[in-house]
Amino acid sequence: MKNIYTLLLVFLFSLVMKAEVSVAEKNALIQLYNATNGANWTSKWDLKTPVSSWYGVKLQDDKVVAVQLQMNNLVGTLPSSIGDLKSLEVLNLSFNKLSGSIPASIGELSSLKTLSMFMNSLSGNLPSEIGKLSNLETLSLYNNEIEGQIPSSLYSLKNLKVLYLNSNKLSGALNAEISNMVSLQQLSLFDNKMNGQVPFDIAKLNNLKEMNISYNQFSGFVSKDLAKLDMLNMTMINNKGVAQALKVSTERNTAIVSEE
Repeated sequence: MKNIYTLLLVFLFSLVMKAEVSVAEKNALIQLYNATNGANWTSKWDLKTPVSSWYGVKLQDDKVVAVQLQMNNLVGTLPSSIGDLKSLEVLNLSFNKLSGSIPASIGELSSLKTLSMFMNSLSGNLPSEIGKLSNLETLSLYNNEIEGQIPSSLYSLKNLKVLYLNSNKLSGALNAEISNMVSLQQLSLFDNKMNGQVPFDIAKLNNLKEMNISYNQFSGFVSKDLAKLDMLNMTMINNKGVAQALKVSTERNTAIVSEE
């Protein structure tokens, strides 16, 4: 009887041990906790308890598939070890006080479908490694201080449905390769410093339902149908800092736009 009891304990202990995430994933979470002042989070983690009990962490088959810590008073920078969460599908760190740049290791999250870090103080350029996230469906980074050009690699994300990069400090042109983003439904680049001609190829995005690219310095030509998608009617800021609405011709199938 004693032997049976001992075997039962061993079996139960092995099940508990098996249910724990890998050392690499646990360390990645601990480094996230330490790098973002976890001791002062609104909902803290007790690092002595199983990962499955940690606030905002979702496990599936003993792997971390979601980290959702929005509005949780995260202060600091995102550690490069975030890339060790190889099975992560959702990363939501919005409405916090994160600063610094997005680490290039974000590109290692090959299973990621949702990346939301809006309403923070992120800066620096968008890492080109974001283009490696082939399963990404939502990229929401609005209301930060991200600068530089949109990396060309981002335009290869054919599964992306939502792209919110508004209210940052992005500059440069919008690449015609945006037509590669065939699943795109919502596009927001509102309130940046982007310039150049609005690429005609946006019109090839048959799934596009909403677009806001106003309050940039775009110029040139745009189709009537495309202008209808922009809720602010293509209001741009000229080189004198004056807001001007691009006048779209009312003729059918025309692409001519003029500034008044």
